[in-house]
Amino acid sequence: MNTLFDLSGKTAVAIGGNSVLGAAMAKGLAAHGAKIAIVGRNLEKANEVVKEIEEMGGEAKAFQADVVSKQALEQAATDIEEWAGGWDILLNAPGKNSTTPFFDLKMDEWDDIMDVNLKGIVVTCQIFAKRMIEQKRTGSIINISSVSSTTPLSKVFTYSVSKAALNSVTQYLAREFATDGIRVNAIIPGFFPAEQNRKILSEERTTSIMNHTPMQRFGSPDELQGAAVFLASDKASSFVTGTMVRVDGGFGSMTI
Repeated sequence: MNTLFDLSGKTAVAIGGNSVLGAAMAKGLAAHGAKIAIVGRNLEKANEVVKEIEEMGGEAKAFQADVVSKQALEQAATDIEEWAGGWDILLNAPGKNSTTPFFDLKMDEWDDIMDVNLKGIVVTCQIFAKRMIEQKRTGSIINISSVSSTTPLSKVFTYSVSKAALNSVTQYLAREFATDGIRVNAIIPGFFPAEQNRKILSEERTTSIMNHTPMQRFGSPDELQGAAVFLASDKASSFVTGTMVRVDGGFGSMTI
């Protein structure tokens, strides 16, 4: 049992690892021994996360890439391969949101959100999973979904659609990569104080969320670490693929 969650000798690539939730999960993986590549559009923020990981005794390095750029992702993959020799864990944690009402939604905004939340992750998996297979590495891909993926939330139409599609991508790729020894799962977070949802958390909406959350509180980013470490470990979750792990304070179990 002492080694069930041991990630020593593993390398994890955290796409969007410079975000609040992405950073928390990356630090959780590092605390269990994984070497971490923090990939983000903002290199300064990525380096801040690297510094925090190093201060806790871990090993990490920052790499700059925007998920909407295939060329940038390919370059990041090459750079990470040179740095670490390959990777065993891919954490996909980029995200973009908007509160634009449905009838006011322009397709430029739709495309922008879909490019980050869905297309970007598909392209990332094409690049990083393919290299994992070429490296003959077994491992884990962890996608970050949302409670809005199963029951759409009001005011976030495009975000909800993108996350629902991501669940389908997760299950499809779980089947696609199973024979290569790569597991693909998703974490479904509830409401956390991340950048994507701060702007829609009015007093009225906060009350509504609390009324729909049995635990009657928001989640702390660190509370996603357990699920991430579990899914990353090829010992703890060796027979787990194509599943959605809820970390939502019971939000998904409520109706009225």
